Amino acid sequence: MRILMDAGPWLPVPPNGYGGLENVVATLTAELRARGHVVVLATVGDSRLPADGLVSAFPTGQFARLAGPYPEVVGIAHAHAVAVLAALRKHADAGEPFDLVHTHLEVVGPAVLAALGEAAPPVLATLHWDLRRNADFYERFDGRGRVFFAGVSDTQVARGPDAVRRQTVGSVPLSVPIPSEPPLPTADRSDYALLLARMCALKGVDTAVRACRTAGLPLVLAGPVAGLPDAAALDAALADPDHPVHTHPDLAWFTAHVRPLLDGDRARWIGSVTGADKTRLLREARAVLFPIRWEEPGGTAVCEALAAGTPVVAMARGCLPSLVEHGRTGFLASDEAGFAAALHRVGDIDPAVCAAEARRRFAPAVMTDRYERLYGEVLRRAGVSYARAG
Repeated sequence: MRILMDAGPWLPVPPNGYGGLENVVATLTAELRARGHVVVLATVGDSRLPADGLVSAFPTGQFARLAGPYPEVVGIAHAHAVAVLAALRKHADAGEPFDLVHTHLEVVGPAVLAALGEAAPPVLATLHWDLRRNADFYERFDGRGRVFFAGVSDTQVARGPDAVRRQTVGSVPLSVPIPSEPPLPTADRSDYALLLARMCALKGVDTAVRACRTAGLPLVLAGPVAGLPDAAALDAALADPDHPVHTHPDLAWFTAHVRPLLDGDRARWIGSVTGADKTRLLREARAVLFPIRWEEPGGTAVCEALAAGTPVVAMARGCLPSLVEHGRTGFLASDEAGFAAALHRVGDIDPAVCAAEARRRFAPAVMTDRYERLYGEVLRRAGVSYARAG
């Protein structure tokens, strides 16, 4: 099958640290190519993932520009979509049309491709956000028999409008690479808890700091603030009076609710992490925390934690109850007091069980198997023969 995999213009594939969507695209693309599919990747120019072609409108990721005012941001995704349309025409004119487009560009991807009608290849759009964020769009969307959706969890799809649920062919839990080495036993781990996420109110970062203080655990916060990767980048942006970070709501929230709680020792923010540093942090942590305040749709970092054999402590919201088995691979709480209490029990969780469950449920082959089935269903609904896709 010839697939155009659209990751959007926000971060390179794979990302340099934060970027759950881009990590999923990297994992899926590599697995599909290993199975013999031709995959052309639509992303940004500095992406390093091997693929059968690269489509880009921007040389680097545009994630930091999301901090700008709407009139300065709205054209970014559309410029990327124009490059995707040009690639579709180019390959069709060369006699090598795509059998399917798999887009991860929320809202703009399905909207632009649906507007092509039958001129578009069949499209599968993976939904990575809470569908209530853009309910006005999704409750009116008509894929015209060419564009269909996949969720990243059943709970995410269930929260969507009727129109998008009717056009959804299934849900596929996210996947992460599975480490080759066995997980560290509890006795060999460090004493810190880890929060691996964007620093914002929805992720409940302040809850994590207070709960760890109550439980007597050190906490490491790893992730960007307002699209900026670390303290040095944040300070440089703040020194520029014209930088859009000054109006970013995540910065105001972090400054008011998290920074005063940090002491550089028992609670510290280290910025985005990647590669060996990220692997080490996940592998050595006592637990990874998800004190979320929203209906989390997918939870890539949850899968990463379990793959490292690290127990998860989370609020029982969104997809978390479907990813974490309470008392076996982690603990689910309903409030801050319960969250803090659960931190005292993480030593009861066997890291080997966490890793085994991650391999069974979140391995790249598992996700790719499910996507291949959904690709077939999209082609069937679009009236395209399987012979053409083979």
